[in-house]
Amino acid sequence: MLQVLVSRKVLVADGICSFELQSLDGSPLPQFSAGAHIDVHTPAGVTRQYSLCNHPEERHRYLIGVLKDPQSRGGSQAMHEQLEQGQTLTISEPRNLFPLAAEGKKHLLFAGGIGITPMLAMAYELSQRGVDFELHYSFRANASAAFLDVLNEAPFASQVKLYNNAAAPAAMLDAPAVLATPETGVHLYVCGPIGYMEYVLNSAAAQGWPAEQTHREFFSAAPVEHDGDQPFEVELAKSGQTFHIPADRTVFEVLDEAGIEIETSCEQGICGSCVTRVLQGTPDHRDQFMTDKEHAANDRFTPCCSRSKSPRLVLDL
Repeated sequence: MLQVLVSRKVLVADGICSFELQSLDGSPLPQFSAGAHIDVHTPAGVTRQYSLCNHPEERHRYLIGVLKDPQSRGGSQAMHEQLEQGQTLTISEPRNLFPLAAEGKKHLLFAGGIGITPMLAMAYELSQRGVDFELHYSFRANASAAFLDVLNEAPFASQVKLYNNAAAPAAMLDAPAVLATPETGVHLYVCGPIGYMEYVLNSAAAQGWPAEQTHREFFSAAPVEHDGDQPFEVELAKSGQTFHIPADRTVFEVLDEAGIEIETSCEQGICGSCVTRVLQGTPDHRDQFMTDKEHAANDRFTPCCSRSKSPRLVLDL
């Protein structure tokens, strides 16, 4: 974990603050690549993941954008209301679960609302490398669009397409048209609200884009119906211990209470921190981190939210 200084806090759009973070002693921060995020221990006592949106070559600072979500569990609200410039913050080193495809000859970046944050870092990196790309940014209105000034002044401004949803329908993103012609070596990335992401990804699938050329990152999990949840057992292969998982508790909660350490962060199935190997049994996947193909393999699952279709899961723990 790292202790950092909040060197700058700026309201960059309605309900969105940017936070510039620097090391306490002015030394370089750990390196990161485009698409990376940090875990932030918020003043509310909960840990949240925020994408780094500055140029990956910068080592003197990290820049994150935080949307104040009234329906959140308090993390973003605390960042807005309790964290001020000059205070210190505990964060993790950067890690990347949403990297650029190294083999891509062209990259299409789709951002909805606060989803612009990882795309900014991607655009900086691709521009620096001289790789062909387009950035498609949709937002509800100009006042709610973060980093518009940065995009307009960036060296890649000509490669940015803006879609103001408050304008005429013709000004909104037409994903089927943009994605009409899938090409080998062209990769698609999308981040933003669930509805926006589903629109882009469903449009890509309908146009025949291969799944391996599409990449996504969620900021929040879709609602899950729990009424039909059933209890099951989890066996730990390495120790032989067996645990009963009640219908109203997660595997992570039960194992954590028993002192079994599993790395976790979001506890919603969107960050991938807790992905655990399954040796026997059939998981009931509830995450949005793994792909459909990975779900079909049934050899890994997310104990923070996923359950079991079989009476017992045997885990590689």
